[in-house]
Amino acid sequence: MKLVPADDPRRVRDWVRLPWSVYRNDPNWIPHLRQDVEKVFDPARNPLFKEGAARRWVLYDAAGVPVGRVAAFVNPRTARTEERPTGGMGFFECPNDPAAAAMLLDAARDWLAAQGMQAMDGPINFGEKNMFWGLLIENFTDPPIYGVNYNPPYYRDLLEGYGFREYYKQLFFKRSMAVKAQPIFHRKYNQLKNDPDYSIRDGRGRSVDQLAEDFRTVYNAAWVDHAGFKPMEQRAALKIIRAMKPVMDPRILIWVFHRERPVAFYISLPELNEIFRHVNGDLNWLGKLKFLWHKWRGTVKTMTGIVFGVAREFQGKGLEGAMIVFAEKHLVETGLYRDTVLTWIGDFNPRMIKVCQNLDAVNYRSMATYRYLFDRQAPFQRHPIIEKKE
Repeated sequence: MKLVPADDPRRVRDWVRLPWSVYRNDPNWIPHLRQDVEKVFDPARNPLFKEGAARRWVLYDAAGVPVGRVAAFVNPRTARTEERPTGGMGFFECPNDPAAAAMLLDAARDWLAAQGMQAMDGPINFGEKNMFWGLLIENFTDPPIYGVNYNPPYYRDLLEGYGFREYYKQLFFKRSMAVKAQPIFHRKYNQLKNDPDYSIRDGRGRSVDQLAEDFRTVYNAAWVDHAGFKPMEQRAALKIIRAMKPVMDPRILIWVFHRERPVAFYISLPELNEIFRHVNGDLNWLGKLKFLWHKWRGTVKTMTGIVFGVAREFQGKGLEGAMIVFAEKHLVETGLYRDTVLTWIGDFNPRMIKVCQNLDAVNYRSMATYRYLFDRQAPFQRHPIIEKKE
């Protein structure tokens, strides 16, 4: 076997197309959009390249056929925020061969060490955690949701056999909308509905600027307890909402307002993989036509909850349940959607796990983020548990 950097058009093409050979016999697989993956490695579109760096490799067998790939990257925003400078490894694809895996992972490790890193997390993204993050370790039968990694079960053995250890689990929760909300949630919904200080609304009729400011207000008030939290700026909020706009359904953006101030949100998007399974990973002109056709037809019946938050001073007041009842009345009873999937929650966040459980959501799929310490004698520690501030 031969490992080659993906630094020319032919190697990059082999790197991008490799998953189609790995998963050609897996009917459950839905490829990531080629355009999404290319954006990660485009310095003109990924601002992390201004101070960070990334490298890719392709593994070829004796016949010159590409059989594996990997990427490594140094994220300037996170690499030196911990005791040991930590880089990233991602987009790992490999045959069930420990020697092949070692060649790929050695390349990532050695390159990161040359950049001054002392550990690597993986598989992760050279970007935000909502895309291409983690290794699937439980539930290989449900179709993958948009932007979430999918892999054969043996990848876990390859990574752990190499020396990676589980840094944290990523828990995905699902809630069938056929399950009626608990009576206590209905009571809270009715209580809020009859209180003139509160209102529950969806996103219809609100501009992009208004949605961005509402989003930023709740986010900054809800995530203040998290380690390393930095308040979201208006520009960042606008960027998020504008990115969502082409696929957004304002009916599934749910907000709670207190005296016209947004204090809670339950932000969902249509589960795009229910459409993208028809475009074979390429949103070219034909893929865009298919996308528009299926969007018009109402193909999507699952919502993906991408973020769920309640301002700190309003936590424990039942706002989560009230939003579930609002969704039940305005989405389920009208037949718009059948299920909702919540984007991953780290096992280090027991408070949010409890919220999901209280909403009758079940942990239906688990992934893991692994860490590999270059000093093999150094003590390993899992991700710290988020403790609620008093």
